Amino acid sequence: MKTLAVVIPALNEAKTIGSVIDRIPRDIAGVSDVQVVVVNDGSTDKTPLIATQAGATVISHAHPMGVGYAFQQGLQKALELGADYIVNIDADGQFNPEDIPTLLSPIMNGTAQFVTATRFAQVDFMPEMPSIKLWGNKQMVRIINTITSKNFTDVSCGFRAYTREAALRLTLFGRFTYTQESFIDLAFKGISMAEVPLKVRGEREYGKSRVASNLWRYGIKSATIIFRAARDYKPFYFIGLPGIILLVLGVLAGLFILWHFAATGQTSPYRSLVTASGVCMIIGFLLIFISFLADMTHRNRVLIEEALYLARKNAYKK
Repeated sequence: MKTLAVVIPALNEAKTIGSVIDRIPRDIAGVSDVQVVVVNDGSTDKTPLIATQAGATVISHAHPMGVGYAFQQGLQKALELGADYIVNIDADGQFNPEDIPTLLSPIMNGTAQFVTATRFAQVDFMPEMPSIKLWGNKQMVRIINTITSKNFTDVSCGFRAYTREAALRLTLFGRFTYTQESFIDLAFKGISMAEVPLKVRGEREYGKSRVASNLWRYGIKSATIIFRAARDYKPFYFIGLPGIILLVLGVLAGLFILWHFAATGQTSPYRSLVTASGVCMIIGFLLIFISFLADMTHRNRVLIEEALYLARKNAYKK
């Protein structure tokens, strides 16, 4: 039989954390033990006390470190506890803990190693939320699908399930959030992925979102994390392709100047194009060269992450 660990990052969620923990199913087919790990990310209310009283293992930060960092700490603790399956769920009550068996079903039947709830795959499950948030979620989906060549419908939902193998493979750097970066990292590592449509509350019952309360801040920070992750896995796409475009433009401009000079014996009135052509070719060549160095770095990262995976596997032996 298998062990399930439910990881709950929490910041000042005293009003809902107890209910979320109490509603986590303890009788799940194929699971013999359910552990709850709450990562108290610097709460100033009674979140850690209520979580402890509800039977959870609590990890506390002295001050807020970010939900991305809290998730990473929870994942590490779940592996230490010997979890075969790991589910992460928010502490604000937007997700229904009773849906955990449904979320786990693709993992249980062997069709996926990573599963995310999707709020947007079915029209009747569409949550009520501001139109700007719906638009933002759609843009995030487009970006992640373009980078990973997948066809997801929701990449920002915080209700997910992982096999032990997927959790051991996962390497994250973002502290602000983990949602989109997880998709990029696992997709490029060949982890099988699936979505499960679930009914989710569109807006939290109490207070404001700790991550998306300021949409501009959320968008900028998320975009930065996504860009860095995609850059690491597709360096030529992000560095070499612009270099090729600049180099081609520079060459074409140079050929035009040569043709004009051969025909008229002068570069006027395109004299400024001579400088622009040279600058484009130099910058283009440098970007292409840098992209090759970045690709070499990426290969080294692959080797390092494989060593990290083996080290984790050895450190978290069951």
